[in-house]
Amino acid sequence: MGRLWRRLTGRRPRLVSLRTTFAVSFAAVAAGVTLLVGVLSYNAAARLVRVDQESVFDQVVQDLRDEVRQRRMMPADFLSSAPGHDVVRPARTDVQVLGPDGSVSDPGNPGLPVVDADRRIAAAATAGRLAEHADVDVGDDVYRVATVSLGGGRGAVQVAQEFSDTEDLLRALQRRTLLLMAAVVVGAGLFGWWLARRITRRLVLLTAAAEDVARTRRLGIQVPVTGYDEVGRLGRAFDRMLGRLAQSEEDQRRLVQDAGHELRTPLTSLRTNISLLRRIDELPPAAREELVADLGQEARELTDLVNELVDLAAGQSDSEPPRRVDLAEIARDVAGLARRRSGREITVRASGDTTADGRPGMLTRAVSNLVENAVKFDRDGTAPVEIVVAGPARPGTVRVEVLDRGPGIADCDLTRVFDRFYRAADARSLPGSGLGLSIVREVALAHRGAPFAYRRDGGGTAIGFTVGGGPAGDGGAGG
Repeated sequence: MGRLWRRLTGRRPRLVSLRTTFAVSFAAVAAGVTLLVGVLSYNAAARLVRVDQESVFDQVVQDLRDEVRQRRMMPADFLSSAPGHDVVRPARTDVQVLGPDGSVSDPGNPGLPVVDADRRIAAAATAGRLAEHADVDVGDDVYRVATVSLGGGRGAVQVAQEFSDTEDLLRALQRRTLLLMAAVVVGAGLFGWWLARRITRRLVLLTAAAEDVARTRRLGIQVPVTGYDEVGRLGRAFDRMLGRLAQSEEDQRRLVQDAGHELRTPLTSLRTNISLLRRIDELPPAAREELVADLGQEARELTDLVNELVDLAAGQSDSEPPRRVDLAEIARDVAGLARRRSGREITVRASGDTTADGRPGMLTRAVSNLVENAVKFDRDGTAPVEIVVAGPARPGTVRVEVLDRGPGIADCDLTRVFDRFYRAADARSLPGSGLGLSIVREVALAHRGAPFAYRRDGGGTAIGFTVGGGPAGDGGAGG
């Protein structure tokens, strides 16, 4: 997406940090909520104030109409000096009295405008007739005016109530609401920025570590890991991932170095023998046969070495999905195949629950390597090779070992037989590359187990591995 943006615009896309996103999100949510609450609150308050004021004014006008209908009243009754005007004055209304001809006999404070409709009301014969005027401008203020006839052509009374002061009050309330909304939005943005900084501080450190790995290709960096929340779990997972990648890189480096070292000898021998092929016509028949036999043997050893290297590499990166397997069944299959190949007697003894979670192909390869190793070093033996599968020695642990009565392994070699390309001094004349037991170790470690080897009482060796429980016991020597 970044490359597409650069191709279309010619510039790199701007990076928006999580802090900015959090701050803007908090501010936007706060603005939306505050705006909604503020508008609803202001409209409700303004409606209540206006309705209350209008109802008060309507009640004053209705009281005045009822009064003039019940009693015969004159304009003089509503003069500011007469007691009758108290009927309407307590409601904070402005009262102005009109004569029969519509002239102003007692002006209000301030004076109210008189129009033709008001004059007709003043000359009306029926008491209580009404003419209302909304939004009447008087000076700089706005009034609502109602004119009520006294009846019999005796004049009228004008009652007015100022609405502009209420609107001023509502405008002040509106300004304060807006200021409060702005303060809430700013406060929410600052709080969001602070919270985002607190939350993303560890993410920023993890991002810096990941960028450092991408830039320098160094996997052994220190990953900051704190806390037990999702960010902490991410940090620990990232640290474990880097550790496994570093270990995999180291394993690959050692494998390449060891393989290169081991391949030099057979390749050098092959080059030497091939150079002799140019003079094969000059060699005696016995030397020719020996040369051809050496070439065949070296080719076979080189093939075996390459195959075992491939097996070892495959064991390190085996993508076979794990499933529930029975190691006793695997041992029986391996024993049957080894009998047909070697002609040796191979027995299988199983006890307990021998099932475990594992990769069948890898486990079969490990058991097969152990059996082939036992047959090779006990080539002239008559005692059967035994495969013993026992489980569980500990909860979830299955133990597999192969027993032989061969020459055994020296004590100094027990801890090194699982190293790559390592071959004991008395085994260097035998065929093999020294990778078979190394593959066993890789398989055991991949299944949360460990390899072991020890000398048997009465001669011979016991070599095996555990699955699913950690290091083996009973004299085990892990490789």
